[in-house]
Amino acid sequence: MPIIDTHQHLWDLDRFRLPWLKPGTPLAQSHTLADYRKAAAGLDIAKTIYMEVDVEPSQQQAEADFVIATCRAADSGMVAGVISGRPSAEDFPGYIKQFKDSRYIKGLRQVLHANASPTGYCLDSRFVRGVRALGANGLQFDLCMRPAELADAGKLLDACPGTQFILDHCGNAPVHGPDGAAPDRTQWQRDMAALAKRPNVVCKISGLVNNAKKGAWGPADLAPIVNHVLEVFGAERAMFASDWPVCTTVATLAEWVAALKAVLAERPAEQQRKLFHDNAVKVYGLS
Repeated sequence: MPIIDTHQHLWDLDRFRLPWLKPGTPLAQSHTLADYRKAAAGLDIAKTIYMEVDVEPSQQQAEADFVIATCRAADSGMVAGVISGRPSAEDFPGYIKQFKDSRYIKGLRQVLHANASPTGYCLDSRFVRGVRALGANGLQFDLCMRPAELADAGKLLDACPGTQFILDHCGNAPVHGPDGAAPDRTQWQRDMAALAKRPNVVCKISGLVNNAKKGAWGPADLAPIVNHVLEVFGAERAMFASDWPVCTTVATLAEWVAALKAVLAERPAEQQRKLFHDNAVKVYGLS
């Protein structure tokens, strides 16, 4: 079964500045396309979608140029990208207009779970205006936010009916509680079900291992989250994503893929193919 990875991070620290990277941590080094290929060896990953890495804002155009150049390279395997930007910025409409109908730039993300994005930030009128402009230019918006703010995501979707949204990381659902046991996900379940009722959103099944306890997790810990996403979004509106290399803080790319396949093992092959491949083709308009 060919896989499309819809959330591949790459960064070359000789080229880009990532203010959020903490020196001395495992991620505080370059993670290149060559590194990704080594991590993905034997996994049948046929294509990838680049996901922005929250570069220093002055480098956002350079990041977009890097994405386009990499996608144009015949042997990269990267076929499209989601770039960074600030929808609230005064010059945002002009920035994104250059990507209207782009073959390679499919959408934009501003991470909303960082300290720089306070609760309710995504409902600011300037932010909403910018996200609406994305839809007007044929571009999507990736939602990456704190689970307690999923209700705000619903309000943003309602305010921007002409924009396609992609919810990252299953809404950042918690895998383990402070004591290592399964946490109470009742509110997350309700909010995800409510969000899924909106027609202009799909969900990436990703980021789960990042929220698990290293060395103390397995497919059974992830299954309740995956199964709830598929229950409320359906097999037509969910996509696999690796979140590499962020996933490596807890598991290798191969371990994450194997765990998800184990969770999905009893589901029909057609559903699995949609999740790992076909839905990405549809959502991103790939050939």
